[in-house]
Amino acid sequence: MDSIEWKEGKIINTPLEGQMKNSYIDYAMSVIVTRALPDVRDGLKPVHRRILYAMSEAGMLPNKPYKKSARIVGDVLGKFHPHGDFAVYESAVRMAQDFSTRYPLVDGHGNFGSVDGDSPAAMRYTEMRMSKITLEMLRDIDKNTVDFMPNYDGSLQEPVVLPSRIPNLLVNGSYGIAVGMATNIPPHNLSEVVDGLSAMIDDPDISIEGLMKYIKGPDFPTAGIIMGRKGIEDAYRTGRGSITVRAKTAIEDMPKGKHRIVVTELPYQVNKARLISSIADLQRQKVLDGITMLRDESDRTGMRIAIELRADVSPEIMLNNLFKHTQMQINFGAIMLALVDGHPRILNLKQILYYYLKHQEEVITRRSRFELDKAKAKAHILEGLLIALDHIDEVIRTIRESRTDEIAKNALMSKFDLSDKQSTAILDMRLRRLTGLERDKLEADYKDVKETIAYLEDLLSSRDKIMNVVKEELQDEKKNFGDDRRTEITDAQEEFTITDLVPDEPMTITLTKQNYIKRMDSADIRVQRKGGRGVSGMKMKDEDYVWKILNTSTHNRILFFTNYGKVYMKTAIDLPKSGRTARGSALINYIPSLSKGERVTELLDIDAAGEDTKYLLMVTKKGYVKKTEIAEYRNINKNGLIAIRLNEGDELVTVLRVKGDEDVILGTRFGMAIRFSINDSEVRSLGRAAAGVHGIRLSEVKGVEDEVVGAVIAADKDIFTISADGNAKRNKADAYRIQGRNGMGVRNFKKGFEVVALVAADDNDELVGVSEQGITIKTKASQITSKKAKAGQGVILQRLEEGDRIASIDVLSGDAENEEEE
Repeated sequence: MDSIEWKEGKIINTPLEGQMKNSYIDYAMSVIVTRALPDVRDGLKPVHRRILYAMSEAGMLPNKPYKKSARIVGDVLGKFHPHGDFAVYESAVRMAQDFSTRYPLVDGHGNFGSVDGDSPAAMRYTEMRMSKITLEMLRDIDKNTVDFMPNYDGSLQEPVVLPSRIPNLLVNGSYGIAVGMATNIPPHNLSEVVDGLSAMIDDPDISIEGLMKYIKGPDFPTAGIIMGRKGIEDAYRTGRGSITVRAKTAIEDMPKGKHRIVVTELPYQVNKARLISSIADLQRQKVLDGITMLRDESDRTGMRIAIELRADVSPEIMLNNLFKHTQMQINFGAIMLALVDGHPRILNLKQILYYYLKHQEEVITRRSRFELDKAKAKAHILEGLLIALDHIDEVIRTIRESRTDEIAKNALMSKFDLSDKQSTAILDMRLRRLTGLERDKLEADYKDVKETIAYLEDLLSSRDKIMNVVKEELQDEKKNFGDDRRTEITDAQEEFTITDLVPDEPMTITLTKQNYIKRMDSADIRVQRKGGRGVSGMKMKDEDYVWKILNTSTHNRILFFTNYGKVYMKTAIDLPKSGRTARGSALINYIPSLSKGERVTELLDIDAAGEDTKYLLMVTKKGYVKKTEIAEYRNINKNGLIAIRLNEGDELVTVLRVKGDEDVILGTRFGMAIRFSINDSEVRSLGRAAAGVHGIRLSEVKGVEDEVVGAVIAADKDIFTISADGNAKRNKADAYRIQGRNGMGVRNFKKGFEVVALVAADDNDELVGVSEQGITIKTKASQITSKKAKAGQGVILQRLEEGDRIASIDVLSGDAENEEEE
């Protein structure tokens, strides 16, 4: 590599890429090791460790008066942490916030911010001191329990790590973003962590599952509810996991049938003021529709957010929407990353506990050695003093005969075989130590010291005994600082489905001939008297008209049977909601698997099928029927299934829910009808993909073959036959005699009329009719009282404009609530 000589040294040419790479790696490692990540042993980042140590050195103890925050910030900056003052103050503030730190390490006095995101007062206004628990973090630091290193300018020494008799990494957690990595360790309950550590001391081979019997999961300072244990288990096993945390809520009754949702606890690190603002914004945007009042009623006794609802709003549905759309439910992404021997590592639960116990073992060992050396030094001095007392006269004479201290010390060492320290202690001894009482104290003191030496030597000879001391001290910390769990852990809830987020309300689904679909509130179609002109329905394109109507409810699953004999499934709420006059949306947007030329011919609410419904009966245009167990249609993938195998040119017309032993009546376009039994002897149950059997033999009229237009179950309800020109005829089911399957049937409507529908209803039901021009009408079945002969043409159901025709008829159950008649 080329270099250039100059008068003060040498300039070396180096590639910029290599220099940038090396410099960035150095910067990244500096951030990782000295700024952003906690040490696995004491759970502290350097700035937090320096703050606590500086407070200890400044005498800011829990039993001493508070001191200005600016003082400790200045000490930390000047002595140990040459960075920004705001970063230091912010770190100290966070350690003082009881909503940020599970066991605060700083005792703050003044405005230290709030859960609403309020900023703390300036450091010149606030005061602070160490918390009582912080003494345990620093306990025995003066007994050579940890290593010290030079500060940034080499003028002072600072601890590499704190002794930390509190398992702080798990207890208070940690959050930090380094270069290319981040840590996010949730806080835990001290009592649970101590119990887990004690169990691990007793059984070093304990599994993570065994540890989880003691350490249930995170315990956040703001409480809340953890939904499910999978995220906890993932974090404890692998070091990474997504933990779902939900606000604690209650539903309160209010006058006039209204309800109020009350929030008393929030997920960890959620800003309350921002949450309330987001709820208000979502209410304005109609994402959360039905909130009439939103108040923050929090005070010094606790948190309380009141959300008042309209009387028609389900509080459970609103609560689910709040969980889905706001921070009332969050996912806490746990990343158990910490420094181990100066290197960042993702750790599981057992590894974190192992490294902490290893640290405590070293702390106790070093403390015991320190105390042993100190006890031996004291015993050595006491031995010299006792020797002097045994020869006190000669000792006094020797001292009196010596001209200087040095001569006296050397003479004592020579005559009585004493060490330099022993001789110095004798020379420093006061005369009152010569009394008999003082001698007894020296002997008792010497005995105690010898016992201490024996205990410490025995302790240091056995790792098991050292670990028992660790366990005993941890149990003391639990006794002094342990508390009850705040965060509740409940069973997991699956991802919210659309049915969890909307109320279960009556809906009417309409489908046009050209496969345009929509849903609308059933109340949007008003009841009218027989013969009314109807209300304006959907706006149609030319040659399009409503093909099917289904009355269902929001949460129910709808089966879409097509003319090709296939079936698809959608939940009602998944379909587009529109007003009465809207056309709707193309069905292909919601069932993209539809083939070219394939159209839906029947809508069926499978969730409305009661226990009596065992089979689905399918009827085709060419008069075939097939009976299949309904259970085969309850699970349908997005690509659909084959519902019936069709012959060439045939199409599926309708599908009925049946018990399997009823009589069925099939009606044709040219006014014929046949009644036969669908019991197993006539129509046996077939598999889902099978073809059907003959139900009715069809004839031709003027060269045009007849076709089936409808089918009903012959039961207690009357049979209504509706023609294209708006006539309706009502007959008892008994009016249709039972025939064998595959017969020609009987005349059901006057010749020359085209039949468009055959439906069953009683006086409590309503007939819903839609014309090809989009005019809809709802008529009580009871208003059609005339019992015409089977071959008659009936009475007028709906008056039509010239050129208009009835497109379809459906029945609205009498259980539905209706509006007043027009």
